[in-house]
Amino acid sequence: MVNKLLEVKNLKQYFGKSNQPIKAVDGISFDIYEGETLGLVGESGSGKSTTGRAIIGLNRITDGEIYYRDQLISDKPSAQEKKQLAQEIQMIFQDPYASLNPRMTVREIISEPFNIHGLLKDEQERTERVGDLLESVGLNREHMQRYAHEFSGGQRQRIGIARALALQPKLIIADEPISALDVSIQAQVVNLLKQLQREQGLTYLFIAHDLSMVKYISDRIAVMYRGKIVELGTADEIYNHPIHPYTKSLLSAIPNPDPISESKRQRIPYSHEETFEEVVETFEISPDHLVFATKTQLDKWHRV
Repeated sequence: MVNKLLEVKNLKQYFGKSNQPIKAVDGISFDIYEGETLGLVGESGSGKSTTGRAIIGLNRITDGEIYYRDQLISDKPSAQEKKQLAQEIQMIFQDPYASLNPRMTVREIISEPFNIHGLLKDEQERTERVGDLLESVGLNREHMQRYAHEFSGGQRQRIGIARALALQPKLIIADEPISALDVSIQAQVVNLLKQLQREQGLTYLFIAHDLSMVKYISDRIAVMYRGKIVELGTADEIYNHPIHPYTKSLLSAIPNPDPISESKRQRIPYSHEETFEEVVETFEISPDHLVFATKTQLDKWHRV
């Protein structure tokens, strides 16, 4: 039986004034199981990155509960609890240019978590560990004395991945880790993440706006729109049997490598449907395939 690693219950993250809040995340719930990759997909402004930041504790949540290994981690954790949690959950950031300190060498960047947590105080042991981490992400030990600006975008992201792996975490939140990279480099980074997952038993929350790459890396996919998860299911179900119009719209935007098919492809537009009369419910279309809608909406979508 696969163990539940993370559980998010009715998470809300509001910003701005209390009488007119901006509902970045508006009551979402999902689980992540050990060893899997959950893809969280949506357009810019859908709330997916805010969700990742809330889980790791960068934002104090407005409401809801977040559990890690059945332990509540969202209710004002102590400094010691935060420190312990940082060894279990790490984040890979979107922009490899902005997330690395230009004044620090690669060795200093990757070994910084050891300083914060008081680990590996022996310099020789620390150097050996940094070298191992660099090699695990496809870089050389000789790179540790260089600065971030001396590397390409793909190499910088590999350094960011090595830093995230330094404390041997169990869960990694990858916040659009390939969106700032050239297309030719994106597949290399995703393949690296999959390799590391196999070797180290990692669990990922993979946040992205591009469904094409998400299918390749994800076991399950949650589709997010305007702060809400509108559809959740296995990668195959979401791609082959989408129900929600927004999911269909995202899928229709995936480019086709065949130029003839691409020329005939039509983008399916999606306009938000306001509903006030009915309650939004969770409908299980098939095992582990959930759609969040009103009964009227679901009947309408099935007829299309």
